[in-house]
Amino acid sequence: MLRVLLLILSVVAIAHAELCKPDAQNAFKVRLSIKTALGDNAYAWDANEEYLFKAMVAFAMRRYSSKSTTQISNVLLCNVTDRVSFWFVVTDSSKNVTTVPGSEVEAAIRMNRNRINSAFLLSDKTLQFLKITSTLSPPVEPSTPVWLIVFGVVLCLIVAGIVFLVVAGIRQRKKKNKESTERENLEEKGEVTITVENGIPCEVLDLKAGHINGVFAADDERFTPL
Repeated sequence: MLRVLLLILSVVAIAHAELCKPDAQNAFKVRLSIKTALGDNAYAWDANEEYLFKAMVAFAMRRYSSKSTTQISNVLLCNVTDRVSFWFVVTDSSKNVTTVPGSEVEAAIRMNRNRINSAFLLSDKTLQFLKITSTLSPPVEPSTPVWLIVFGVVLCLIVAGIVFLVVAGIRQRKKKNKESTERENLEEKGEVTITVENGIPCEVLDLKAGHINGVFAADDERFTPL
């Protein structure tokens, strides 16, 4: 019985080795730049990290297809290098001797790329799936709707315009009151007052004192009686 079990395990191991190898059908190469991304805080790539990677790929496959029964054991890694690069395949959970089509694996990875990156504290540039194109991160939506921002700007402009008109009207009224007060003061002192006609200041004759025409005054001085 033990020999049969060992034989089965060896057959499965050989089958898995044939499924997961460089450039195998439905296999993907992964390259990680942990040191570049994290510097002094870089972590070592070990069996625990490999387990986490398998778990994240299995999670992506299950999330991509709600009917999927992919397990961690269905994710196979091979050709792991010290510079942290390796190949992986996802086997069919029902047969376990064939791989899931690469198109499905690619779609699942692309759909959950941000979750996978976050698990390893990396980005699309430092966690590369060489046959899978990078995905753009979802656009950041502002907490305040755009229409509300536009409405606020327009409202501020309207309020600023109203305030400007009110202040300009007050200043104009003060200016008119000041001119009126000065004119009244001049009239009380009996001095020549200034009136404004059509926006042009005009002198008003003082009827009591009269007004001497300089031309005639000069003529009187020239023709002095004998």
